[in-house]
Amino acid sequence: MRMLPATTLLGVIDIQERLIAAVPAADVVVARAVRLAGAARILGVRAALTEQYPKGLGPSPAALAALLPAAVAKMSFSSCGCSPFAAAVDDSAPPAVEAVVLCGLETHVCIAQTALDLLARGLAVFIAVDAVASRHTLDHEVALRRLEAAGAILTTTEAILFEWCRTADHPHFQAVRRLVV
Repeated sequence: MRMLPATTLLGVIDIQERLIAAVPAADVVVARAVRLAGAARILGVRAALTEQYPKGLGPSPAALAALLPAAVAKMSFSSCGCSPFAAAVDDSAPPAVEAVVLCGLETHVCIAQTALDLLARGLAVFIAVDAVASRHTLDHEVALRRLEAAGAILTTTEAILFEWCRTADHPHFQAVRRLVV
């Protein structure tokens, strides 16, 4: 399964102020999520942003939120039950979503439950491993192993960007390439 911009959804899950403060190396996760969101905007990839209980966990960073549709508040750990995330993956209008790229917090909770729900729906799920994290390393590592065993594809943000472009001849390749440096 390869990711095509027209049939991919970028799911940016719960990258919020209070979670960021509790996650080691969260600055890297935020920077990589901004990279993905910027490329999605350039290439026309559909995107959804969720926030888990924003009243308690705060908003998404402004630099990230500016690149994405308005955040959807949720209480469930899986993003699949909230609109417009659910609408994007359930929409039968062509081109249908075939693949979902996930990034965000926390790997073992909201990322994992969203990924497992998407896999159960028959979608290809790509986890941007350099753009997901948990408060505790063990939770993060075990979640990635579990998700890979369940059928999720582990990859990196740079690999995603270049796969979306497919070729250096792509009209937006140079703009996307600049996001990688």
